[in-house]
Amino acid sequence: MATSTTNALAGEERAGPPAKSPDGKSGRKRGALLHRIDLKGAPYAFVAPFFVVFAAFSFYPLIYTAWISLHHVELATLDSMQWVAFDNYVDLFKDSRFWNALRNTITIGVISTVPQLLMALGMAHLLNYRMRASLFFRVASLVPYATSVGAAALVFTMLFERDFGMINWVLGWVGIDPLDWEANKWPAQVAISTIVIWRWTGYNALLYLAAMQAIPADRYEAASIDGASRWKQFTHVTVPGIRSTIVFTIVLSTIGATQLFGEPLIFGQGPNGVTGGADNQYQTLGLLLYEEGWKNYQMGRAATVAWAMFLLLILVFVAQRLISRLRSRTP
Repeated sequence: MATSTTNALAGEERAGPPAKSPDGKSGRKRGALLHRIDLKGAPYAFVAPFFVVFAAFSFYPLIYTAWISLHHVELATLDSMQWVAFDNYVDLFKDSRFWNALRNTITIGVISTVPQLLMALGMAHLLNYRMRASLFFRVASLVPYATSVGAAALVFTMLFERDFGMINWVLGWVGIDPLDWEANKWPAQVAISTIVIWRWTGYNALLYLAAMQAIPADRYEAASIDGASRWKQFTHVTVPGIRSTIVFTIVLSTIGATQLFGEPLIFGQGPNGVTGGADNQYQTLGLLLYEEGWKNYQMGRAATVAWAMFLLLILVFVAQRLISRLRSRTP
């Protein structure tokens, strides 16, 4: 019995270890392949939902709007389109209302953007220092941004009302005659810009504050040792340190100014649905698009205005990039 067991063990030793199964080798290859796919394909899988949503809700509407702008299309008969090529663009550039809306968009954008960003920069500089109830002021600065456009525009419309508005009451108290804010061009644009300033100053201030807090403290210490005042530290340390954020807010404000719609619409909404004033004195490109599409029922011309706004933003972006390159090359 012992002899047979010994012989069996000796036979197993001479036979060597069992042969590896071909399935094991292929399994390792399959696992390595899946590992490579996981490493290279996972990032694309994570960002794929964004591109799907972007293609469905941004890219496709953009292309379809460009296609509509090349046709004569009415709101009541969207399925019936007549090819007109670039006639809508030619008619738009010949239309005095377009150039008036473009000028109003630029002036309102400048009047609202420049004070807004300067005030936001100053507010962020104050919040950057240690002060009591700083958290309260940071939260309070976001309240206007969280307020709906309709509510803010209605409140400011009552404040700038000609006969019973608080603004005219304050002006009369200091000896200034009441103004008809809606009927006159520049008072109307100032009133609309006030709404924009009130809504977006706090938001931009928090962006600047976040950028300021990322500046290393040793830069301020070095500037203080060199004898720099608070103002010198602000102009030579703070502003250069948040330059990229300032450029971002300028671009963001420019986009918002180009698309300005809710504030002027509610500010001048009369009983007859007049948009932009009786003489179009504060009609913006957004209001012109609304008038062409939903009052004149000309969707082709409305799409043309939309693409004109898009091309205007591209020109602003290109100009900003050129200015940035020129500044970077300047010693």
